[in-house]
Amino acid sequence: MADYVLATCSTADISPEHMKQRNIEYVKYSFYLDGKECQDDLGQTISFDDFYQMMRDGVDTKTSQPNAQHFKDFFIPFLNDGKDVILLNLSSGLSGAQTSAKIAAEELKDEYPDRKVYVVDSLGASSGMGLLVDKMADLRDEGMNIDDLYVWTEANKLKLHHWFFSTDLTFYVKGGRVSKVAGWFGTVLKICPLLNMDMMGHLIPREKIRGKANVIKAMVKKMEENAIDGLNYSGKCYISHADSYEDARQVADLIEERFPKLNGKVLINSIGTTIGSHTGPGTVAVFFFGKERND
Repeated sequence: MADYVLATCSTADISPEHMKQRNIEYVKYSFYLDGKECQDDLGQTISFDDFYQMMRDGVDTKTSQPNAQHFKDFFIPFLNDGKDVILLNLSSGLSGAQTSAKIAAEELKDEYPDRKVYVVDSLGASSGMGLLVDKMADLRDEGMNIDDLYVWTEANKLKLHHWFFSTDLTFYVKGGRVSKVAGWFGTVLKICPLLNMDMMGHLIPREKIRGKANVIKAMVKKMEENAIDGLNYSGKCYISHADSYEDARQVADLIEERFPKLNGKVLINSIGTTIGSHTGPGTVAVFFFGKERND
């Protein structure tokens, strides 16, 4: 067993059972429902079904950036136990939480001079982070030490691809990511934007596609174009969705049909309350390892 702690944050959008099975710790982020602070605990306190129904019913959802003390409080118990820590954190292109985590790690150097705290900017989100930290768990279990794992993760994190589409632009308009006019025309014309994460960890619109069936095919086509070894891709594939299981299942079925050498079935997760506060219901995302993101 490794003598260090592998951790991520709740925005990795994998189940608490998966976290426990792979021996991955996680930092809980916070979100607000009509001004009341709640913990993002991977759907244990508030179910994802209830959360997205609240959004549809008009409950105001917001998120808050964890401060440095929040991360220090997470790290300290492990350091007191004589453990080093490596944390895979939410993209700095989406949140300032990475800065808070780095500040915490720096402040703890003087208090724990014999311990290490590595903080990796994932430049990703949702189950893309989940897939990356799952790979990190594989390498840890194979005996990789914390220093080499940090180096490997920094060198390979941009090989993790994130592709998203949404069938409901309501909350993209509300959050200012789509203009009201574009959102109105998108709804009327049934436009489903296809987005991905760029090399700086920003979520970027790439194509405007009419109709859900077409955007599903387009997203799987992106995997064909970018996955390691193309249709012979033999790695894992994760999908996350915001109250859109049937759409996610369609994507998974098509991927399993097109990529016969996948490492197991496609794993479908729910987009959690932190990321979901911004996307709203109707978003589906696919994640896989491919050629390095460079735009």
